[in-house]
Amino acid sequence: MNKIKKNDTVYVLSGKDKGKTGRVFRVYPSKDRALVEGINYVKKHTRKSQQDQKGGIIQKEMPIHLSNLAPFCKGCNKFARVGMNVLADGTKSRYCKRCKEAI
Repeated sequence: MNKIKKNDTVYVLSGKDKGKTGRVFRVYPSKDRALVEGINYVKKHTRKSQQDQKGGIIQKEMPIHLSNLAPFCKGCNKFARVGMNVLADGTKSRYCKRCKEAI
């Protein structure tokens, strides 16, 4: 079970966006990367094409490595170290190790 899932709020631990938080759009488990809203913007040069009549420089988000992200706990209002619980019905759940609140 991954520690970071889609629609999680995450905290950036390192890189040019260190200290920022954002919501996860998509996770790429095979590449160990995640696409996060407002994080890791790059400028991409696009050529004018049939579908996109307007070319130029666009700014878009690129995936960031999962090791540079940590789930954000709303209970502590800090990033969380994640623990796993197995519930009575056999499903797994994630919790913050600092405040013991479910993420």
